[in-house]
Amino acid sequence: MKNNVLSSLLLPVAAISSFTGCVAKQKDNKPEKRPNIILIMTDDHTTQAISCYGSRLMRTPNLDRIANEGMRFDNCYVSNAISGPSRACILTGKMSHINGFTDNSQTFDGDQETFPKLLQKSGYQTAMIGKWHLNSDPQGFNYWSILLGQGDYYSPDFNENGTIVREKGYVTDIITDKAIEFIGNRDKSKPFAMLYYHKAPHRNWMPAQRHLGIFNDKTFPEPKTLFDDYSTRGPAARETMMEIAHHMWDDWDLKIATPEELSGTYDNKRAADMNKAEIERANQKNRGMESFRAAYNRMTPEEKEVWNKAYAPRIKEFKTLNMKGKELVRWKYQQYMRDYLATTLAVDENVGRLLDYLKQIGELDNTIIVYTSDQGFFLGEHGWFDKRFMYEECQRTPLMIRYPKAIKAGTVSDALCMNIDLAPTFLDYAGASIPSDIQGHSLKPILEHEGKTPADWRKAVYYHYYEYPSWHMVKRHYGIRTQRYKLIHFYNDADYWELYDMKKDSNELNNVYGKPEYKKVQEDMTRLLLEMQKEYKDTDPTEQNIKFFKGDDGANMH
Repeated sequence: MKNNVLSSLLLPVAAISSFTGCVAKQKDNKPEKRPNIILIMTDDHTTQAISCYGSRLMRTPNLDRIANEGMRFDNCYVSNAISGPSRACILTGKMSHINGFTDNSQTFDGDQETFPKLLQKSGYQTAMIGKWHLNSDPQGFNYWSILLGQGDYYSPDFNENGTIVREKGYVTDIITDKAIEFIGNRDKSKPFAMLYYHKAPHRNWMPAQRHLGIFNDKTFPEPKTLFDDYSTRGPAARETMMEIAHHMWDDWDLKIATPEELSGTYDNKRAADMNKAEIERANQKNRGMESFRAAYNRMTPEEKEVWNKAYAPRIKEFKTLNMKGKELVRWKYQQYMRDYLATTLAVDENVGRLLDYLKQIGELDNTIIVYTSDQGFFLGEHGWFDKRFMYEECQRTPLMIRYPKAIKAGTVSDALCMNIDLAPTFLDYAGASIPSDIQGHSLKPILEHEGKTPADWRKAVYYHYYEYPSWHMVKRHYGIRTQRYKLIHFYNDADYWELYDMKKDSNELNNVYGKPEYKKVQEDMTRLLLEMQKEYKDTDPTEQNIKFFKGDDGANMH
């Protein structure tokens, strides 16, 4: 991407755009300078891997900086813990059944109102850079450059305002380069709003060259529930397919594949025993290997050499130790953490690079900087990887906001907030009208009062997951979470309830639904659930017209 190309896309639009929003006036009658807005979002980044949330796994100094110089939210939850639907909720400020994007097999209706469109109408320059993952082209942006589908870690392809381009290098670095270039080439007379969305640390967790093997000598602490037997919950926990023990692929996930396997070649003796059709069938036998081979072959020869050297000890160890049972699970968990966390290092570095650039050009303190993820993720808790459940590790998502003009540094909020709250918050600070059909609430009263929760704030967050049958086979369910309790109803091919006392059972191991001592709590939670379903217009949740999963080519590996 060349500077003059980006400039040609931005400046003509900026020149003809008109400001229609209501802006406060300073005493000299000049319009008050409105804040820039940057929403930083990662894919599958969980609070367990962020040091300002108390992570025992790694340090994230640049992400911590946003929290330390702004506000950290300890109870932010997504309304649907899967990538595309979560992104649609953020864009629209509405729940999945309202915005129409309930699962990843669907296509986002870009004609509907979104907060970038409303900001653009009110005079903001808008940009979408990175992982879009909504199966339709972005609308409401002066400039956009999005990854194709899930995107690739090495030499990724981008759709740049309708033109497909392949960029050399590592995806997290490239997305940041594009973000910095957009900021540098913008019309500086107008505020900007940029969605800066990373692929990382999404499966299959391929670290940057500079981070390969960086955690090889570290042993990470195991979660207490790594060997959960699921005996205290209903069939959803037992029947899901996201166990490290049984569902993590040796090649795609654990990188246990030799250079010969990844190049698609065979030794002479093996090839001599196979005809062309048999070789082709062998190549197609393992979807994980095929996907990993495609990702690996995007690397340059020099990158492959560094990669091969970094993973050779792991491959040798796996092939020689002959591990079984819990020993093998523990070994897989360590490899998983080494790759996931190494991939996250590049995110932290690049967020720091963006913050430093904003400071250098004098825009840091005039920019609302938000860091979040499309949902949380299991890092071995309950023996799992992936997300989708209403359980805490993936329903809860990180949220930190820095804006020194309005937010006191180092503050923490325990208010129950949701990803649908971001849209009205941005509109509120931009001085734009918030449409009455937006279901989220502006966080401005919390941000500007040192994290204190207003008396009329919501008492619970609502959740609804639809994508079943599909990847990882997590059953459909909906429910609510208050400060202390969580109520979940699994439905569709099941009909059972779970209730957790989060104060006594933070790991969600003891389902107390139906127990006499929780009768009053159960009644109150059920009543509140019905009230929230009415509020969010999800009054017949088990009868939604949900499209069944129809499969894909395997490349997404959700």
